[in-house]
Amino acid sequence: MSLAALPAIRIVLVATTHPGNIGAAARAMKTMGLARLVLVAPRHFPHPEATALAAGADDVLAAASVVPDLDAALTGCALVFGCTPRPRSVPMPELSPREAAPWAVADAGKGAVAIVFGTESSGLSNEQVQRCHAAVNIPADPAYDSLNLAQAVQVLCYELRCAALARPAALPTAPSRAEPPATVEDLEGLFGHLDRTLFEIDFLKGRGSANLMRRLRRLFLRARPTRREVLVLRGILADAQRCARLSGVADAAARRSAPDGGQPSP
Repeated sequence: MSLAALPAIRIVLVATTHPGNIGAAARAMKTMGLARLVLVAPRHFPHPEATALAAGADDVLAAASVVPDLDAALTGCALVFGCTPRPRSVPMPELSPREAAPWAVADAGKGAVAIVFGTESSGLSNEQVQRCHAAVNIPADPAYDSLNLAQAVQVLCYELRCAALARPAALPTAPSRAEPPATVEDLEGLFGHLDRTLFEIDFLKGRGSANLMRRLRRLFLRARPTRREVLVLRGILADAQRCARLSGVADAAARRSAPDGGQPSP
């Protein structure tokens, strides 16, 4: 492993409210050799306070991408970590920065990796965390576990650099893949297709799909399918939809979901 993996790792800041935190995060990144900063709907950027707190990391700020939502920030990523201290209703891998960093560095040699940080006041939402393959939690003192956003970025960037500098024997052996893993947008397309198919084959029997889809999302994120495997799965779903329409099951499911139990709304 080497420092060559670091440019493929992007630091994603979601809805940052204080421009100084953006600048300080850029400084934290540059000290550890990371340069890819993505800002999701920041409240103030560009801003003089961001430039002042960057303390010379102006190149990282100048190259930062500003995007409207998290999906845009994760375009092309095959591995995503969400930094969050809060437990979630759906189980997912929870790692320390030291545990997550070797995984991120190993996968960065094959494609883009994202480390996502939420807004200062409330962190990442449940929906945003569900876009991630694993959660990363900094093991701070429970008596006072309030880290500034830029401090959290510094901790993660330090561990990423240490992992990149580690001898290969010290890193976990990642399974070799002849085909590229599915990206975030590949998987989001699969999840939407799966949700529609479950409705059309009347699997839900009029119940909501939110809880089931959260569990299925975790299943597929844990499995890390390749892009080809996602295409195969979507082909199966398309055939299931076609059969449901031919048999009339899809129409029955639509009638069941209609407010008056009759014809569905157009």
